Amino acid sequence: MGHKVVVFDISVVRALWETRVKKHKAWQKKETERIEQSALERIKEEWNFVAECRRKGIPQTLYCKNGFIDTSVRILEKIERNSLIRQSSPSKERDKQSSAFVFELSGEQWKELPDSLKKQTHLKEWHISNTLIQIIPTYIELFQAMRILDVPKNQISHLPAEIGRLTNLKELNVSFNHLKSIPPELGDCENLEKLDCSGNLELTELPFELSNLKQVIFVDISANKFSSVPICVLRMSNLQWLDISNNSLNDLPQDIDRLEELQTFLLYKNKLTYLPYELLNLKKLTLLVVSGDHLVELPTALCDSSTPLKFVNLMDNPIDNTQCQDGEEMTESEQDRQHFDKEFMKAYIEDLKERESVPSYTTKVSFSLQL
Repeated sequence: MGHKVVVFDISVVRALWETRVKKHKAWQKKETERIEQSALERIKEEWNFVAECRRKGIPQTLYCKNGFIDTSVRILEKIERNSLIRQSSPSKERDKQSSAFVFELSGEQWKELPDSLKKQTHLKEWHISNTLIQIIPTYIELFQAMRILDVPKNQISHLPAEIGRLTNLKELNVSFNHLKSIPPELGDCENLEKLDCSGNLELTELPFELSNLKQVIFVDISANKFSSVPICVLRMSNLQWLDISNNSLNDLPQDIDRLEELQTFLLYKNKLTYLPYELLNLKKLTLLVVSGDHLVELPTALCDSSTPLKFVNLMDNPIDNTQCQDGEEMTESEQDRQHFDKEFMKAYIEDLKERESVPSYTTKVSFSLQL
């Protein structure tokens, strides 16, 4: 028996494939339209736009108003053009002159400060981050012109007592290091205005001597182990911003209303079961953020829409952390998580400040983005 030969009409085969191609193209078009109309695609577009603006140093207020983001490319081009116009040659010259008084250091290859730094006592600012440096040298007392000491995200385990000799210091940022205590001599820095000790995880108290810091307007001690508001903080009469979120607070002191100038008070991620009535005596308070999972009692006036206070009650959904056998690795991952959470809340709070009104109860959603 011979071989069977199957004969097809080529026109039929062609018509069949043309029909399939048309159906596939129609499906692709429909899918593209669906993605364009999707809310997720809009969110992705907004986040990419925000990331691009931040990379180019464009302030949020220029592209975001009342919580809405304008992702128009024309807006971005206009902002960039205006920024280029403002960067005239005199300003560049000023930047060049000011950089002579600024010391910057970054990178894990650094385990200690360079020896040449000791001779540059004219410096007014130190910006050191993401290094393996563990100590601030005692010769820091020689830098009498120091205005800003910015040393976040290093391996610093303690601050020298000599830091109290920096009487012209205005800003101290020692966030996300490994500090377990703050030297009482810091209370001698009488011109200090900003103190950031957040993310050290092990801080439990601040020395009473910091009560002498009457010029302080900003204190951030979040992501530590404070069980109460430090007494010295209650005596900082000009304090406007206090962030003591993500600690172990069970209650607030009855004399919390001593902080008459307080405008922003961040308390979320604590163990508070009630809020004292004395909070209503803080007449300048415009933003109060708490976590509501444990709250059973709070003054009803906090939710009164007629007041200028924005009261945000976050309903947290905590995620159990995986325990690591290596304690050091656990600490590092915990700091990274706290840093991301802090950056997210910072962006959230900036957005809240630009809104005219906010809901009393806000559900906090945990998510991650790779920008």
